Amino acid sequence: MKAFEALRIVFMGTPGFAVASLDALVQAGANVVAVVTAPDKPAGRGMKLTPSAVKTYATEHQIPVLQPEKLKEAGFIETLKSYQADLQVVVAFRMLPEMVWNMPPMGTINVHGSLLPHYRGAAPINWAVINGEKMTGVTTFQLQHEIDTGNILLQESFPIGENDTAGDVHDHMQIVGANLLVKTIKALAAGTITPQPQAFVAIEKLKHAPKIFTETCVINFDQPVQQVHNHIRGLSPFPGAFTHLNDKIFKIYQSTIEPSPVSEVPGTVVSDGKTFLKFACKDGYLVTHNIQLEGKRKMNVEEFLRGYKL
Repeated sequence: MKAFEALRIVFMGTPGFAVASLDALVQAGANVVAVVTAPDKPAGRGMKLTPSAVKTYATEHQIPVLQPEKLKEAGFIETLKSYQADLQVVVAFRMLPEMVWNMPPMGTINVHGSLLPHYRGAAPINWAVINGEKMTGVTTFQLQHEIDTGNILLQESFPIGENDTAGDVHDHMQIVGANLLVKTIKALAAGTITPQPQAFVAIEKLKHAPKIFTETCVINFDQPVQQVHNHIRGLSPFPGAFTHLNDKIFKIYQSTIEPSPVSEVPGTVVSDGKTFLKFACKDGYLVTHNIQLEGKRKMNVEEFLRGYKL
């Protein structure tokens, strides 16, 4: 068994969430021999080719970068083999073919943003908040054929506050996940960790985390106000839950609950035109705070009402 610092590690990831884990490995003295990330993509007004957050970090730290269009390309496979990795790490990356995840002697481990087996899928943070969970966490596990079903290495949980958004949970989770990843690899190197199969949960009781689509973001004010509030914070800051105001898309990023008797039809806008704007729900009012009207920038409600006549 090799020491932690001697392990040859290939890191795979793309967004800022993954950078926290990569940086934690580098700061801990891990031997990250290469990074695999998405190809540069057009971004901004000029649609200039822009590197991923992981590539930017790797370049700054002189770590070789691979950016395959397809993960089964012969050239990529040969190059990946040439790094002779003992272990591969995946954080917020795409699905890997078996020829990739099964390549290193120690296999490939993933950092997933939930307490598996619950919330397998593409959007675990969003769905945990949307469903009103009080707790969530991070799982490190070994990749295998079925997505997010591999043997668990370590888990760490933490609370979700009643007004926390998906963004708040994301920011906390990337730190928890980064530290757990380092802890996991050190334990693997020391031989002090035994992979455990995921607990069995009946299909009808399993909580899922599918990809977020536009229709997922439509607010339904016929629901209890707590459910509407959870929906909004679970999609904030991106992609944003929305309704319509005078035929324009009206996104709500921050809200609170006013649990009072409702006389209006659900979805009715109630406002003094100056300081507050709220929506009637099934059993209370959804009070908006940070919003964005189609064609406008994000702003607080008071600022919005100063320039908009309901």
